[in-house]
Amino acid sequence: GNPELPTAVNITWSSINFKTILQWQPKPSGYFYTVEIHGQTSDTKKKCILTTETECDVTDVLRNVKETYTAHILSVLSSGMDNFEEPPFAVSEKFTPYSQTVLGKPEIQNYTQKDSKLTVVFQDPLTPYTFPNGSFQSIRDIFQHDLQYKLYYWKDQSSGKKDTVTKSHTFEVNIDSTKNYCFYIQGIIPSRRENRNGQESMVLCTSVGRNILDEYGAEVFIIIAVLAIAVITLAIVLSVILCKRKKAKAAREKEPLNGV
Repeated sequence: GNPELPTAVNITWSSINFKTILQWQPKPSGYFYTVEIHGQTSDTKKKCILTTETECDVTDVLRNVKETYTAHILSVLSSGMDNFEEPPFAVSEKFTPYSQTVLGKPEIQNYTQKDSKLTVVFQDPLTPYTFPNGSFQSIRDIFQHDLQYKLYYWKDQSSGKKDTVTKSHTFEVNIDSTKNYCFYIQGIIPSRRENRNGQESMVLCTSVGRNILDEYGAEVFIIIAVLAIAVITLAIVLSVILCKRKKAKAAREKEPLNGV
């Protein structure tokens, strides 16, 4: 082979919602890389043939998501693929998409707070894989009953969190009707040992019945009260001064004029 060629190091799998990228180092100089994906029960497949990049999208050759794969990253000269000598290569860690891909952020479609009920409706993240009709499969289509979602919710401006779990697309929780609530969702695969919890959705907050005290806090009311007392006090003081001046003026007008 070509033992003088460097081989790949720091090989990592990066996978979210089954979109899987293989990455490694170093950048090649004077040679190329070719990626081979080896499955335990499937045929070897080549990807990113004679590439000068240090990453390769291998999503489409990992369709059997419960299969365990290893990647061989070959270091080859441009003519190296035409002979029968085995080029130097590095081997990745094993990777099983079903148990290792990270669950992406769920998309919250809508939410309502009515009386003492908070309702949150969300959508499953999609995968790169498609059905025969061309529509994309969601992570629920693949994980099925292994997939759950957890809702974390708390009173706005409070640190006390509660949570609840569902296997559907909707959460309904009982809340304090006089308070606003913030919340987020994440997918969960309870059967996993690692990567059990998925990425968190964006945090959203309700705005039903929000009053000035909720919005600005008690400090603002204290300031307003102090200012109001100061204004009232000033008004009283001014009234007393004006009243005294008026009485003094009336008294002077009643005095007889000198020389009359």
